[in-house]
Amino acid sequence: MKTLVVVVGPTGVGKTETCLRIAEHFNVPIINADSRQIYAELPIGTAAPTPAQQRRVKHLFVGNLHLDDYYSAAMFEADVIQTTDQLFSNSDIALMSGGSMMYIDAVCNGIDDIPTIDDKTRKLIKQRYENEGLDALCEELKALDPEYYQIVDLKNTRRVIHAIEICTMTGKTYTSFRRNIKKERPFKIVKIGLNRPREELYERINKRVLEMIDEGMVEEARRVYPMRHLNSLNTVGYKELFDYFDNTIPLEEAIRRIQSNTRRYSRKQMTWFQRDEKIKWFAPSDIEEIIKYITLSI
Repeated sequence: MKTLVVVVGPTGVGKTETCLRIAEHFNVPIINADSRQIYAELPIGTAAPTPAQQRRVKHLFVGNLHLDDYYSAAMFEADVIQTTDQLFSNSDIALMSGGSMMYIDAVCNGIDDIPTIDDKTRKLIKQRYENEGLDALCEELKALDPEYYQIVDLKNTRRVIHAIEICTMTGKTYTSFRRNIKKERPFKIVKIGLNRPREELYERINKRVLEMIDEGMVEEARRVYPMRHLNSLNTVGYKELFDYFDNTIPLEEAIRRIQSNTRRYSRKQMTWFQRDEKIKWFAPSDIEEIIKYITLSI
């Protein structure tokens, strides 16, 4: 049976090199499941696969969009399912890797068929957010969809705005579209999790942030600063540097916050992934054991 191997793990754990080794062994490309590495303008701050790494193994969904392009987990699901159809014509195995929880979940379990927001509605709600602020939109969400209001993270601007966009455009509650029905896939899914001891992971994260700064992340962030209002830039690393550009914090504090917020995000990722009992966990260096497990699972 055709098998999709899904490699997950927190940011900074070492997924890239491990997946390169797996991909080279099975002679397959890597489907990249990272909601920020898809943007061509952000190679440094998102730790996207380097040109050298992409020469070693073909990567899909890396730098294929621009910051002002609309994209969603539902669109990623559709694109990946179409891609796997093509890949399975040449191989019994496809490989997907990433840390974006919603993207991984969309491919493995399916995502609710929520309407795509039209440009008119998106501009309208965006303007209201800029004029009225998040608190006002939260109050409107409470009136439009009290059920979703009770469960959504009210500090997550993107989710609040998206729910109001759906309510405004369709005249229905956002909750009415959230069925959470698992979709059956025409292929087997094998999940591999990569993890390290927490202190080791945190040390790697702190070091990687400093390396990004050395590689030109400040300059990269400055180039996209005029587009800071875009949701694609509501991202750890860029938000902190934008504060630095606004002269609200010094560069040293921005770097410290990037490290701290990245560590916090890694904890959030692990909490999400550890709920999935189907994930088999390994250390990133256990390449032979991982390949053996995949081989026995297909």
